[in-house]
Amino acid sequence: MAEVDEGQFSLLGLEDELTCSICLSPFDCPVTIPCGHNFCQSCLNVTWTDSYICPQCRTHFATKPELKKNTVLSTVVETFKGRSGISDAGSTSLSREQSQTEDKPVPAIRCDTCMEAEASQTCLTCMASFCEEHLRPHKENPIFRLHQLSEPVGDLSERICPDHNKLMELFCCQHSQPICSLCLQQLHKGCPFVSPEEQRNKKESDLRANLDVLDGKIMKNANVLTQMKNLQDTLKDSATNRKRAMAVKYQQMREMLVQAEHEAMNAVDREVETGQTKLSGLMKKLNENIEKMSKAKEDIHSQLKQTQTLAFLKGSYQLPQAVNFDPYTPRISLDSKKVLASQAFTTALKEYLTELLNRPVEARLPLFTAEFSAVSVERGETGPFGKGEKPTSASGFKPWSSGPQQVYGFTPDMLLPGPTKLPRSHSPGPNSQAKGQQKKKPQKPNKKTLEPSEINMAMKNLSLSMEQLPEVRESDKPRGRPATAKPKEKSETADIPPTMISAEKRNELLKYGTVLTFDEKTAHKRIMLSEGFTKASVTEHINYPDCPERFAVCSQVLASKGFSRGRHYWEVKLSCNNFIGIGLAYGTMNRKGPTSRLGRNDQSWCVEWFNVKLSAWHNSSETVLVNPNPKRVGVLLDCDGGTATFYNVADRAYPFHSFVFPFASAVYPAFWIFSSGSSVSLCKLQG
Repeated sequence: MAEVDEGQFSLLGLEDELTCSICLSPFDCPVTIPCGHNFCQSCLNVTWTDSYICPQCRTHFATKPELKKNTVLSTVVETFKGRSGISDAGSTSLSREQSQTEDKPVPAIRCDTCMEAEASQTCLTCMASFCEEHLRPHKENPIFRLHQLSEPVGDLSERICPDHNKLMELFCCQHSQPICSLCLQQLHKGCPFVSPEEQRNKKESDLRANLDVLDGKIMKNANVLTQMKNLQDTLKDSATNRKRAMAVKYQQMREMLVQAEHEAMNAVDREVETGQTKLSGLMKKLNENIEKMSKAKEDIHSQLKQTQTLAFLKGSYQLPQAVNFDPYTPRISLDSKKVLASQAFTTALKEYLTELLNRPVEARLPLFTAEFSAVSVERGETGPFGKGEKPTSASGFKPWSSGPQQVYGFTPDMLLPGPTKLPRSHSPGPNSQAKGQQKKKPQKPNKKTLEPSEINMAMKNLSLSMEQLPEVRESDKPRGRPATAKPKEKSETADIPPTMISAEKRNELLKYGTVLTFDEKTAHKRIMLSEGFTKASVTEHINYPDCPERFAVCSQVLASKGFSRGRHYWEVKLSCNNFIGIGLAYGTMNRKGPTSRLGRNDQSWCVEWFNVKLSAWHNSSETVLVNPNPKRVGVLLDCDGGTATFYNVADRAYPFHSFVFPFASAVYPAFWIFSSGSSVSLCKLQG
């Protein structure tokens, strides 16, 4: 008996190997295909409709293989079914029967005594079902008192132990199967057991718990699906909004480019018109001179034809004034400051955009930000980048290392490809070099060869509008003007970004150093002058005498010396970078009205520290600058070139802003101090 049991359990261990992978039941007429796998013949025929593929290893067969029954496997399956108590009808179609019983009505259970009436209860002791009539002995006779009654049971054979023919009234928890009392004493001895009702209650509880888990998971999945659908709608709306916003930005850029192109073309047209007008006027004068000289020529010929000597000698003649005029071809071209600047800016912008757009989208913004962001390094005694250290942009290009005068020093060769040499001492404007030669001995130019990429990078860094540069020509305008005359050209400012750090050697600037003192007659009554009129600080009140030159509203003071020609350089030491302004002003600047503050009128220019903000002011127009927080500020005034450049002075001089304007009269260094205790000092310059 033990050997049979061991053989039975060893065979039960092969249940997975004897199961068809299609119907998941023991093989029914198993067949073997060429790849070596086994299936039920009926299952394989149902699977093979259009193509012939092994359901397990997915091997493809060109033609339908010949199917032959695997007799050995069939014998093993029959033995397995016999030993495991699984009948052909009960094992292979168990799930099918279960599904069918759900649809078909349950037949009525008949009384086992009369075989006609419907059974009302089943006696599990008698193993029979009885109607109400034949159940009376169980209810009335005390002999049947111990019999166990239950609801009608259809097939009592399912509750009979096949080994002992006894009612299976217990359930083995270890083997998960119903057993009888004899099974508990023999094969299942020592196994934990419960009643079938208790096992049912436990299983029902587990199934209900699983139902709760499934309901929760289904609800969570449904919620996630709803969120995903909402996210899809949100993504569509967000994409639409972003595309609309980007389209607006690109349209604005296109309009800006069209406007810039229109203004550049107009600048060329105006230059052509000006040149044509000058040429037409000169040509008209030359034609008139030719007519006058031709008429004089005819008169001379007529006099030469005179035959009478006395009449010939009495005749007198003088050459016309046109003979004294020496004709010349004027030097007129399109190479004005505005045209050259527009053309250079166009080329530089195109090169920069090409360089920028050739990069991946992710790399464009960091490059763009690196080129235009402020240098966040404290500028101490060694300069913003340390001694001898050259800044390099994120794109690998070196910033333009020319002097401040070269910001507007465009020349035609800058527009040509190849290396271009730009002198460091080149002054602004097309005619400034000639003027410098007339005024003083030319300096030895410190030349640096710049590659086209470096020129383009430098042009990109210019934040001013290239098409608003003033066109001041020495040939068109007189050098000197009355003090009350106002300049015809609008003054402009040029913001020099910190990324364009073209450091100047102080020795080069100190060549133009000048000695300054404050003018006591202009000092506001809150300005106290000390240290030989070289220090101005804010105090409570000073009893200065009233005079027309004194500032009455704003706490400001002018220097005692003004400049109208040449180059001049001075340095100012600041006690703090807050509520202080340094600039220039005409002597005719208003001293008492509401517009008497530096930069709030067309008579003055200044850079002003207000709280942590640094701004450039002129004619009430503000340009916000990057604040280098200098301790000492240098100012280079180039009267001939029409520029004033402000430097952050450390071991070298780093320009941070320039004003460009034509001079109407002498300009005076001007200062605004507001905070109590703040002061500015005019430095003694030493080379």
